[in-house]
Amino acid sequence: MTGSAPSRRESLISDSGFAMRSWVEISLGTIRANYRAVRAAVNGEAEIMPVVKADAYRHGAAEVSRALEAEGAPWLAVSNVEEGVALRQAGIRTRILVMADFLPADRDALREFALTPVIHSLADVPLASEDYHLKIDTGMGRLGTRAAPDEIVRAVASGSGRMEGLMTHFASAGNYATPQTTEQIARFETILAALHTAGLAPRYVHSSASFPVAYGRREAWGNLVRPGYSIYGYVSSARGPAPAPVLSVKPALTWKAAVLAVKELEAGSLIGYGGMHRAEKPMRIAILAAGYADGIPHRLSNRGSVIAKGTIAPIVGAVSMDLTTIDVTTCPELNPGDAVTLIGSETNAARSTVRIDAEQIAKTAGTIAYSVLCGISARVKRIFVD
Repeated sequence: MTGSAPSRRESLISDSGFAMRSWVEISLGTIRANYRAVRAAVNGEAEIMPVVKADAYRHGAAEVSRALEAEGAPWLAVSNVEEGVALRQAGIRTRILVMADFLPADRDALREFALTPVIHSLADVPLASEDYHLKIDTGMGRLGTRAAPDEIVRAVASGSGRMEGLMTHFASAGNYATPQTTEQIARFETILAALHTAGLAPRYVHSSASFPVAYGRREAWGNLVRPGYSIYGYVSSARGPAPAPVLSVKPALTWKAAVLAVKELEAGSLIGYGGMHRAEKPMRIAILAAGYADGIPHRLSNRGSVIAKGTIAPIVGAVSMDLTTIDVTTCPELNPGDAVTLIGSETNAARSTVRIDAEQIAKTAGTIAYSVLCGISARVKRIFVD
């Protein structure tokens, strides 16, 4: 469903004709503005490869990729071949880097759909017949080769494909209290220098996701950066003696849910599985058509909140699979069919803006905002707006 922002009545009906219980509204205009903000932050010092893996962090990979391609993004990054093929089938023509796959069964598809693989093991270098990017494990302890510089030089020199890019990934880019990122940069530079000496300089050198871009850590950029989180409107707070951020972006996703019922409870009433919440006094509750199967973290039970009619409404009782209960005793009148905001903002009667974002939810739930965004279920409908 694509178009202008829906009214409450219109927004509750999907293209299939069924009422929408829960939905996200994604501003493609905000996605484009965030990309431009990243471009301004790097100021021509590096090309930009937006990361659209995991269905663009649940923002809709095809639609987001079209918007980024229209903005001139020269690259997009996905996790696996299937994600890359889906983008090609959706008409995306810009270059696509497959960051976490080089499985034997998928190698024909890499060529067929013009996808550029990342290779993580020197044993796979002879199997790459075309352009590839080589990943170095400089300290993340995950994917990437840990071979010595001379071994890497020999493998690259003997391969039939072209090592177009050299990359690594930082484990603690947002933590300025640890030397880990500096140490990773040094290891990466040692290997890059060995390749240059051997006449094997890669066209692209890239290490940085959103953190080094947002905080202007230029020595980590190379000539290509891979922003993900910031494209969708988030810049996390750094730890330690970090400089001020140089990037300002806005969340592109608003998440809403419909109210199924509103009811009055007497004092002492128990709410939810296990009687997790007991009403201390008479209260009015609303039952939302969304639960942990839709992506509301179960750990928000009896501790999270939503926005109802511009007012913060606490979650009471356990978050169920399909339902969540909120306390609307102090909220303006709420009726079945109304929408509440799970992620996003509303303006209340006093013209104050009330916000809840993925980072606030993550802090309350004891997780990370990436998990909150990626955890929004596929059954939550999407509406794309400009």
